[in-house]
Amino acid sequence: MARYFKEQDIDEFRECFYLFARSKSGQITSLDELTVIMRSLGLSPTIQELTGYLKKKNGKMSFADFLEIMHQHSTVENLPNEVIDAFKAADPEGKGTISAKQLRHLLQNWGEGLSVREVDNIFREANVSNNGMVRYADFVKIACAPVPDYY
Repeated sequence: MARYFKEQDIDEFRECFYLFARSKSGQITSLDELTVIMRSLGLSPTIQELTGYLKKKNGKMSFADFLEIMHQHSTVENLPNEVIDAFKAADPEGKGTISAKQLRHLLQNWGEGLSVREVDNIFREANVSNNGMVRYADFVKIACAPVPDYY
């Protein structure tokens, strides 16, 4: 699995795995454990996917098995494209843009709403003016980009 992930990522996966794998054998033995671990690592697998992963490993998953599942799932899940598709679904005219005001409202009031300061920081990073229109595909690429190591 080292060929699929950076050493730093594997270390993060290992820390999270052993933090939440509650069995004495150091394995994941429940759907709840697998759900918490994968979501803590920023993935959004469905319950059906999680159930399938655990079933495939006969209800017990070692860290090596978990790395295999992480690789498998990371090839399936493409968060930036899913977010762009959601924007497209709300864009009946197909212009590819959203007003900054509307985007700010969505970011602050949907899901785990962001604070005004967080949205300001994202807008600054993405070079979005408060009164303009935002090309959502470009915005998603910037917002979903990995955080640089120097932060």
